[in-house]
Amino acid sequence: MENFVSTLNGIIWSPALIYLCLAAGLFYTCWTRMVQVRQIREMWRLLLSNKSSAMGISSFQALTVSLSGRVGTGNIAGVAAAIGFGGPGAIFWMWVVAIFGAATAFIEATLAQIYKEVHEGQYRGGPAYYIEKAMGQTWYAWIFAIATIIACGVLLPTVQSNAIGNAVVQTFGPGTMIETSMGLLDSTKIITGAVIVTILGFIIFGGVKRIANFAQVVVPFMALAYIITAVVIVAINASELPGIIAMIFEDAFTPMAGFGAAIGWGVKRGVYSNEAGQGTAPHAAAAAEVEHPAQQGLVQSFSIYVDTLFVCTATAFMILITGAYNVHPEGGAAMLIQNLDPSTVIASPVFTQMAIESVMPGIGNPFVAVALFFFSFTTLMAYYYIAESNVVYIKRFIKLPGAILTLKIVLMSAVFYGTVKAAGLAWGMGDIGVGLMAWVNIIGILIIFFMGRPAIKALKDYEEQQRNGVTDFTFDPKKLGIKNAEFWEKKHDNKDK
Repeated sequence: MENFVSTLNGIIWSPALIYLCLAAGLFYTCWTRMVQVRQIREMWRLLLSNKSSAMGISSFQALTVSLSGRVGTGNIAGVAAAIGFGGPGAIFWMWVVAIFGAATAFIEATLAQIYKEVHEGQYRGGPAYYIEKAMGQTWYAWIFAIATIIACGVLLPTVQSNAIGNAVVQTFGPGTMIETSMGLLDSTKIITGAVIVTILGFIIFGGVKRIANFAQVVVPFMALAYIITAVVIVAINASELPGIIAMIFEDAFTPMAGFGAAIGWGVKRGVYSNEAGQGTAPHAAAAAEVEHPAQQGLVQSFSIYVDTLFVCTATAFMILITGAYNVHPEGGAAMLIQNLDPSTVIASPVFTQMAIESVMPGIGNPFVAVALFFFSFTTLMAYYYIAESNVVYIKRFIKLPGAILTLKIVLMSAVFYGTVKAAGLAWGMGDIGVGLMAWVNIIGILIIFFMGRPAIKALKDYEEQQRNGVTDFTFDPKKLGIKNAEFWEKKHDNKDK
């Protein structure tokens, strides 16, 4: 199984996808004239808006739901994997992906808003919807929908729950080994898996409102606590920080693990962490109640900064400044840097736990375990919502009685499986899911650009209203030559009456 997963991963995550992610971000950065930088002040203003409705959630809630998907294992274990396999220089390439990816995030979130629908009293949207309506290619939308259901309903949850299981074991020990139908498993992971599944079931059976309400409380609190902890650790070792930053930049271009390893792992883990271009965040973006599609695009663009420039950087600085890492390129016979026991699992939260533990003895292991639990748990909620949105999309065409219930059962089963099985397989399966979605979505939004540039038109319209001093923004897709935006057409027509 692991050999198959590894082979498939190598095909999906070829250099072509890595360069496609970077190229798409650079392309949209140019076409939006660096909207991710120019509109930072407007992003802050929109974040303070708390407008919601019976059908949609607020921009802030949409931000936290999308951050639930972005801020997870990738921020803790993923950063460790990038450093461990790609060297310190991989962090630089994560930053590059974040800056360029913020433009990609703007485009896909704006598209999700433009082409959203109302289904059973709730806003629904995402790549499948805008691929169908903007491209006019239902078959391609189906490919994304099916890939996303498989990725978010089966593959990606295993990564998040596996990280939680490993962190709990690191804190409390493996417990008693128990013979099961899944092989020999430790009792700590079995209990952890059961607890996660129980709590997750309670929340996802409550719908998007319950998910949003939980996320808007937990995500900001845990992200802030995590960043504060990192600031304290960096402050204690402040004299070493300039050297760490210099090492990151030097290793980015003269990498100890090889240029391919540094950029490859930096981009891969960056895409996995911030999800720009992956096509997951647009589902939450579509659920937001906004006056203009570009507004949610700006909010989602800001979420990339929170995820990568804040949380991921916090993790990287803690690991590097305390020396709690090894560098062992994949396939390499020898370690390039060995600061820890060679048996330390690279693709796990252990680097981060050891980093905090070295400065705050007795605190590091439980703190990371708690942080990872909440980060990963909220990500699991986001994955469910994303998978559900695509099941709903498919149900527009064919009747699937019991499909939503089946999805919930399958996802909770995947969560339990990921908790108790090995990390390498979990990460490999997760990377396949991310790669499949990224391929389909990025190609889709590039084709949509050349077909009609709807997101660019929406941005120009919004910025024109800004220049005119508008406070009550409106969006008229017909005026802009944007077709098949039925929701906004009806909203604008009703407003004129």
